Amino acid sequence: MMIEVLKSKLHCVRITEANLNYMGSITIDEDLMDAANMIAGEKVQIVNNNNGERIETYIIKGERGSGCICLNGAAARKCMVGDTVIIISYAMMDFEEAKTFQPTVVFPENNRIGK
Repeated sequence: MMIEVLKSKLHCVRITEANLNYMGSITIDEDLMDAANMIAGEKVQIVNNNNGERIETYIIKGERGSGCICLNGAAARKCMVGDTVIIISYAMMDFEEAKTFQPTVVFPENNRIGK
C-alpha cells in the first residue's frame, strides 16, 4: 500500500512579493529549497497563517541568498506581502517505508538559513 506523507516543510517564512502578472507558481530562494530538500517544479501546499488560505502550486527557483518567497499569478491574491506561511511538500511511499521516513523540516529566521 502506498500512502502520502510529509516530505519537506519550510515553517513560518514571510511572503516577500506577490506578482499577479506572472504565470502561476511560488518562487523560493534556492538556499531555502536546498535546506528543505525541495526542487524546482515540485508541487507544494502553501498554508497562510494570517488568513487560513491553503493553495497548491509548484516551485520556481529563486535567487540564492535573497530570502525570496514570491507568490505568482492567481496565487498572489491569496497572500499579502508580510504574511507568514508554511510551505509543505508530500511524497508517496510504501507504508512500511513511511513508518521510518524522516521528513525535512526547516525553521528559517527572516527567510534565511543560519550558517
